[in-house]
Amino acid sequence: MHGYSGDKQAYLTRLRRIEGQIRGLQRMVDDDSYCIDVLTQVSAATRALQAVALGLLEDHISHCVADAINTGGPEAEAKVKEASAAIARLVRS
Repeated sequence: MHGYSGDKQAYLTRLRRIEGQIRGLQRMVDDDSYCIDVLTQVSAATRALQAVALGLLEDHISHCVADAINTGGPEAEAKVKEASAAIARLVRS
């Protein structure tokens, strides 16, 4: 079971909303909307995706990583490294 399983429906709802934002961006570009208006919407969609990513990361740490640490052994170290790599990817983006 994945750490986000309990919030799966909420994540799907948020992702569908973001998908709508992206379709709106496509329409804006197709309609030759003002650049700043398009950039504002790109920023909003980016923040929405970042919020989903942070929620998933929090769920992963509190469920998958915490369980591995409680179990101990090499799996615990691997899960911590995996979480650290995910954080690094988010910080770089």
